Amino acid sequence: MIAVIGAGRIGSAIISALKDCCGDVRIIATGRRDETLERARRLGAEATRSNREAVEAADIVILSVKPHHFPEVVKQCGRDVWRGKIVVSVMAGVKLSTLKTALPGAEVYRAMTNVNVLVRKGSTAVATAEGDPPARGLVEEIFKCMGGVYWVPEELLDAWTSLVGSGPAFIAEIIDALVLGAVAVGMPRDLAYKSILDVLEGTALYLKSVDDHPGKMRDDVITPGGTTIRGLMVMESEGVKAALMKTIEAAYNRSIQIGNEIDSYAKRELKVE
Repeated sequence: MIAVIGAGRIGSAIISALKDCCGDVRIIATGRRDETLERARRLGAEATRSNREAVEAADIVILSVKPHHFPEVVKQCGRDVWRGKIVVSVMAGVKLSTLKTALPGAEVYRAMTNVNVLVRKGSTAVATAEGDPPARGLVEEIFKCMGGVYWVPEELLDAWTSLVGSGPAFIAEIIDALVLGAVAVGMPRDLAYKSILDVLEGTALYLKSVDDHPGKMRDDVITPGGTTIRGLMVMESEGVKAALMKTIEAAYNRSIQIGNEIDSYAKRELKVE
């Protein structure tokens, strides 16, 4: 059985994906509110308010509560229920070393994903404290139900968060700017929005198919004195590429700061080092 501790937005997406991939899997989910529990039941999971009950019943535990609720979950469950469990944290900030100390005897993993898991097109990075732990393949199969899976060292998770976790918001902002530009030159907004989504999807599929530097595609589209090069000249003069690079850097630095604050809070509340 799989326990999803915290059946919020991401937790519910995990339940839904697992039920779609392997409908016979038993899932027990927890939540604080009646509507959270009812949503979990509609998705095909058992539901309970008791985190300890869920952990005791499960072989695999997915921690998807807000990070500042993690100490409360540990206190509710106690330290004696984790031994032999496979625990995957999708909480931001709480480090593997803290998880190992707070959950004695568990095989722990950290996974960072993004909102695109809601449509089974997520990108999930997974880190482990051990080189090749026994349940690695099982954990990978869980997240393959939701999109791509990449194994990374824990120290890359902040960079991953800045690019992949925050990336959908950055890309949505870029899409909105392109749509507004099209509206400014006379295109109906609805048409502009639908067409740029097609452009985005097609560009991603093409780049995946050729496995080449994106600059190659840019150069293939450019013609001497044409529309594309004129637009690119404006992007260059306005510093668009540099601004996007700084965007990732700013998100990365903030991820480190938040992670340190969250991990320190968890250690302090749980009295672990």
